[in-house]
Amino acid sequence: MPRFALRIEYDGGPFSGWQRQSHAPSVQGAVEAALARLEPAPVTIAAAGRTDAGVHATGQVAHADLTKDWDPFRLMGALNHHLKPHPVAVTACSEVSEEWHARFSATERRYLFRMLNRRAPAALEAGKVWLVPQPMNVEAMQDGARHLLGRHDFTTFRASECQADSPVRTLDELRIERAGTPEAPEVHFHVRARSFLHSQVRSFVGTLERVGAGAWPPERVGEVLAARDRARCGPVCPPHGLYLAGVSYPEDPFG
Repeated sequence: MPRFALRIEYDGGPFSGWQRQSHAPSVQGAVEAALARLEPAPVTIAAAGRTDAGVHATGQVAHADLTKDWDPFRLMGALNHHLKPHPVAVTACSEVSEEWHARFSATERRYLFRMLNRRAPAALEAGKVWLVPQPMNVEAMQDGARHLLGRHDFTTFRASECQADSPVRTLDELRIERAGTPEAPEVHFHVRARSFLHSQVRSFVGTLERVGAGAWPPERVGEVLAARDRARCGPVCPPHGLYLAGVSYPEDPFG
């Protein structure tokens, strides 16, 4: 059975998350339903990461084993046709070896979080950004973020329902920058690591927002990290500003 890698983007707003659920719409369910229109038997797909309800993706990666030896370009077109009207699109497709795995072959995952920093509501980007009306001190947030880089026990920034075997992770990048336009100023958080704990990125952003707002000094981030206590974490920010932006592999499956 040929195995195909799929790069997928989606608006997470209408979904209960990536993972298939019996009584709620999911991104995985939508893609598998589209594949069911093309295959004689049900197809189960595996993804690089399971995004939560409301989280978006521009670079999710999944793989599927199919019975037919599809031309990747035609498969991508057929899937996009059957994915309508869901806000889900396959943006790249390629055949890969049967040993290649969307999750286990991945060496890095990249997330983007968008914070809209103005008093006016988000008319055009509603559900795509976190609206924070007060000005942010980006330099202070950058100072706070430095405490999180490297290999640490991230228990403070781990959701209670996290099923990972260990809270120890290595954070390779947490870069914060101003973006957007004068009419719609944004703060972007670029986060990169091999793997993440449940709600880790949203916990980072919510904590750093407290620093940017002046409620916490930057050094407090290091203190709450060292505490290894979930109760010491700042508020967890909402999911709708978060995007799974990309997944890296030893060799790019999409060439």
